[in-house]
Amino acid sequence: MSEDSQRPIIVKRVKKHAAGHHGGAWKIAYADFVTAMMAFFLLMWLLGSTTSGDLKGISEYFQTPLKVALMGGSGSGDSSSLVKGGGQDLTRAEGQFKKGEIREEKKIINLKAAEAELAQQEKVKLRDLKERIESAIESNPALKPFRKQMLLDITTEGLRIQILDENNRPMFASGSAQLQPYTRDILREIGKALNDVPNRISISGHTDAQPYPGGNKGYSNWELSADRANAARREAISGGLQENRVLRVVGLSSAVLFDADNPLNPINRRISIIVMNKRTEEAVSKDGGTIEADAKVEVKDETTDAAVAKP
Repeated sequence: MSEDSQRPIIVKRVKKHAAGHHGGAWKIAYADFVTAMMAFFLLMWLLGSTTSGDLKGISEYFQTPLKVALMGGSGSGDSSSLVKGGGQDLTRAEGQFKKGEIREEKKIINLKAAEAELAQQEKVKLRDLKERIESAIESNPALKPFRKQMLLDITTEGLRIQILDENNRPMFASGSAQLQPYTRDILREIGKALNDVPNRISISGHTDAQPYPGGNKGYSNWELSADRANAARREAISGGLQENRVLRVVGLSSAVLFDADNPLNPINRRISIIVMNKRTEEAVSKDGGTIEADAKVEVKDETTDAAVAKP
């Protein structure tokens, strides 16, 4: 036997293994990616649908959250912000404003101050109108002789223009609503001037305390004063006053006397025209407003006697 035949035969077997299982780690990573994308698109949608003021408030909150929470500011004390609370009272969940104020994009409007400013501007316009009417009366030869029968003053209701009777110069024919020629001229001149301001007009008629014959059961001073107020309204419109400017026409009979100490005094027979301020106009539009007895004089007419200070 040869030496080669004596060697042992060694057989090598190579074992082949299938590819190993990688597990589910890739699925978790993919789920995280999808979640992040959904959160991103949700964030973009929120940013697109949020107002600039809210965005600024949120930005301020995350920049200095502790300062905003303690001291208030846009984003904490603003009730329109997405981030509620803050302000002076930290126990409240809603935003807080000062009483009588409105916050609108960092602009605080004090309503009371604005109303006071408008009222002051309106009072200046009414005083200018008063001066223009007085100048028109003084410059008109036909009206100047009746200057003492016209009283102009500023009251709590607005500019009041009163045309009074005198013993020898009545405005109307006795016991009727027929205007005298000079009264027509006065009312027409006043009607022209009243268009210079946008304020609404109130016209009231007054009589003295002398009872109208048979007035208890029939035509009385109430009807007479109302008819005279309407006659004055028609004449002022004929002079140029816009018809829609008249808001109230009322007859007050002898309920509001000019001279309360002498109820039969001719000056109690009068026509009162009030260019109403905004507060009075709103009151009249709402519930009829007040009568002239409540209208106190604010500015006394220095060109007439002390009687002008009476209501």
